[in-house]
Amino acid sequence: MAEPTTPKRNWLQRLIGRSKTTIPVIRLHGVIAAEQRQGRLNIASVAPLLKRAFSVKSAPVIAIIVNSPGGSPVQSRLIAKRIRDLADEHNKPVLVFVEDAAASGGYFIAVAGDEIIVDPSSIVGSIGVIMAGFGFVGALEKLGIERRVHTAGNNKSTLDPFLPEKQSDIERIKQFEIDIHNVFIDVVKTRRGAKLRAADDALFTGEWWTGIRAVDLGLADSIGDIHEVLHTRYGKDIELKVIEPKRPWFGVPRIGFAAGLAGDISATVEDRSVWARFGL
Repeated sequence: MAEPTTPKRNWLQRLIGRSKTTIPVIRLHGVIAAEQRQGRLNIASVAPLLKRAFSVKSAPVIAIIVNSPGGSPVQSRLIAKRIRDLADEHNKPVLVFVEDAAASGGYFIAVAGDEIIVDPSSIVGSIGVIMAGFGFVGALEKLGIERRVHTAGNNKSTLDPFLPEKQSDIERIKQFEIDIHNVFIDVVKTRRGAKLRAADDALFTGEWWTGIRAVDLGLADSIGDIHEVLHTRYGKDIELKVIEPKRPWFGVPRIGFAAGLAGDISATVEDRSVWARFGL
């Protein structure tokens, strides 16, 4: 009997034939701030995750889940820029999936994606800049407390909550906000381009919309979720590899337990106030 013309596949070939398509997934959840605390997003905490995700050479795409009400404009831009730099370097598309919110700085990060996919009820947009504080003018006098402040520079006491607001300070702060706002607008226009389907005075007022409305405006591309979209585009035989921060064996030492606890509580209250602006 003649030998078969087609040789049997060896174990390695069978293994390759059964291998799944790996897609790295990075979850960016939290308020964006430079401070190094759990639940905060900044370039220091996000950059290692991005590096690990883009190092998966076989991955056909990088998936990023965004759930953030915003925060630091600087950290937002740095994260978005790092995403684009790595995407260009590795020639990989980036899909961004929005959960509850991609607002303000969260949307700044989202536009780094080649596509933005949202839930119908996601909060999207808030392309603006806000600075807020409190005024306690007269409070110390009522308490019988004398405050002593000495500065070098006429504008060094800007935003001092115990001094009356000066019109010159308000004008300088407004220009500061406008400068940052213009950076935000330029990035959105550069990334979204012809996809935007509304005038500037409608899109860039700081207003936010539902996901379904954001698609109509061109701020997002489509409605969907990560599992549905990735399985539809890349087949059923895929493996989502969640890229998470590496946990140290031992906790990071703190200087003073009480001080650290007080700082954590303060940060939690601050974060909740940012989320609360969007009813979340």
